[in-house]
Amino acid sequence: MSPPRLQKPRAIAPGATIGIAAPGGPVHPALLAGGRAVWEAAGFRVVHREDIVARRAYLAGDDDRRATELAELIADPAVDAIQCARGGYGVMRILDRLDPAAFRAARKPLVGYSDGTALLLWQRRCAGLVGFHGPMLERGEDIDPAAFRALVAALTGAIDDAGRIWSGMGRVAGRGTGRLVGGNLVLVLASLGTPWEIDTRGAVLLFEEVNEPPYRIDRMLQQLRAAGKLDGVVGIATGAFTGCIDEDYPQPTAEAVVEDVARALGVPLVTGLAFGHTKNNHAWPVGARATIDGASGTLELLEAGVTTVVAS
Repeated sequence: MSPPRLQKPRAIAPGATIGIAAPGGPVHPALLAGGRAVWEAAGFRVVHREDIVARRAYLAGDDDRRATELAELIADPAVDAIQCARGGYGVMRILDRLDPAAFRAARKPLVGYSDGTALLLWQRRCAGLVGFHGPMLERGEDIDPAAFRALVAALTGAIDDAGRIWSGMGRVAGRGTGRLVGGNLVLVLASLGTPWEIDTRGAVLLFEEVNEPPYRIDRMLQQLRAAGKLDGVVGIATGAFTGCIDEDYPQPTAEAVVEDVARALGVPLVTGLAFGHTKNNHAWPVGARATIDGASGTLELLEAGVTTVVAS
């Protein structure tokens, strides 16, 4: 069965209600409180279940709790957008329990990254809905103010010209236009062979990683290549490669590994964009169209990730 036609979630208004979910790893209460405080100081309302801080080993409670939590936030008409509290691990355990039709009907902006990549890819492929690869609550009140402002702009559709053009380092020249797809590279790879397998045809592939040495990044990219997932990309852009070093083999760097792949494919490459496992983690819409320019080192968002409903 072919994926449903892609649509965008509804933009949120100032003072909207943000629902917090913990679909993966356990949540630290202090960081949860700090993240709530940031939203509330900006004039938003925040809601979450009392048991969001539940813990079952490396999970935020059992699978039933985490899946039910997401379903409740989707169904609750008072909740305008959903943000994941943190990543870790656990999202893939509950995806087959979620109802893609409910997500599509609700059309709520969904924000996450890291382990949340699996949820974003699932929503994109199974529910046909744009989501946001962006900051969660794992930094508490220490979230970068610019990244938070960018997140609010993305969810409200109020992105200005400065927010539309992202600057990085151009490493392979060329231009390409396509829909943005990707996320954390490990989770992108983990989607292969699943119902939410990443679709890279005609896409600009974005990814980031943390604590993976360059040879492992090379291995993951070679698996994507062997799976045919690099054949159709029109460009590649990377975010933070935090802790992606190897003291035994300091060269090549993670960026150099990606450059070798991009040059072999003949597609533009921009590295060092402001997203991923870094404090400066800006939100980007998974499924929206963008143009990558490897000569200027820029990624230009051509559309917002939300749709604004104008009252008649």
